[in-house]
Amino acid sequence: MRCLRPLLCTLFALLWSSALCAGQAAWAAPGLCTGAVCADHITRSAKNHWQLVLRLNDQLGHREKVVMDCRALVLSPRAGQVDRGYATALGRRACRLAGELS
Repeated sequence: MRCLRPLLCTLFALLWSSALCAGQAAWAAPGLCTGAVCADHITRSAKNHWQLVLRLNDQLGHREKVVMDCRALVLSPRAGQVDRGYATALGRRACRLAGELS
């Protein structure tokens, strides 16, 4: 019986720490960020393989869906709530990682 109590405490501590780690994983940063802008979802355009569709967000809570043309290195739309300097840099980086820049 004496050994059971430390074992339960250890088991409880392990479960508690794994629950905390799971909570931290849910709040982890998205995979691709540049400055204050992050892309939490990137896909290729169904019609044109050289275009990437990015779902962007920033630290102010703005969310936006944009299209990056990897041939012309142009972000569409050109104006929006998310900072276009960081968004364009993020789009160029995504194009490079996707193998669309030579």
